[in-house]
Amino acid sequence: MSSTQPKSASYKYFDVMMAIFVIILVISNIASSAKIVDLGFSLFGIRLAFDGGTLLFPLAYVMGDVLTEVYGFKSAMKAIWTGFMLLVFTALVFYVLRTLPGENSWEIEAGTAAYDSILGGISSGGIVLASLAGYIVGEFFNSMLLSRIKVLMMGRLFWIRAIGSSIAGELLDSFVFVSIACFTGVFGWHLFASLVLTNYLLKLLIEVLVLPGNYAAVRLLKKLEGVDVYDTGKKYSLFG
Repeated sequence: MSSTQPKSASYKYFDVMMAIFVIILVISNIASSAKIVDLGFSLFGIRLAFDGGTLLFPLAYVMGDVLTEVYGFKSAMKAIWTGFMLLVFTALVFYVLRTLPGENSWEIEAGTAAYDSILGGISSGGIVLASLAGYIVGEFFNSMLLSRIKVLMMGRLFWIRAIGSSIAGELLDSFVFVSIACFTGVFGWHLFASLVLTNYLLKLLIEVLVLPGNYAAVRLLKKLEGVDVYDTGKKYSLFG
């Protein structure tokens, strides 16, 4: 067990875990702009609908929990900011592709309108701003709370830390994301309550379902890396 944090370059599997985290993050943000799913029923009078990325995005929080629990807050923030920069890069790629002229047969079979309606969201200012803002706020608070609670609980009861930090982080993420997306016209305001509630509940449900796997990954990585970082006396900053 280590109360100090070695350099991430000395870790065997940190880069692999960060790569998985970033891949999940990028794919889920593309899926968010591609489709809105309607579950076909309501809860408390609110129709339950969610964007496509909700199915995958909770796994980014699971990966964030693993990174923070095993490698500490500073290393987790390194992964979070790497994901942030690659999300910006992804948005730029889709934006450039959107502005390039389409080939004639492609325009007939699919067309710019189809591209804009399905993939245009990931390249438009509204969805990109919403995704980036929700992501960085939610992941920061998730990582900070998990790190802080780990010190207070002296490393016991990981499931409480994982669920407790996600309750706060994913609520902030969902609220910020949907608020900005609605404000910029990506989603209509009539979908606000439905998207926030459904996104939040589904994210928590998925995280609870994969908690046993989360436990196993944390235990295995701690054993393989020979480290269990405690952020004792840590001053938490958005910039790590």
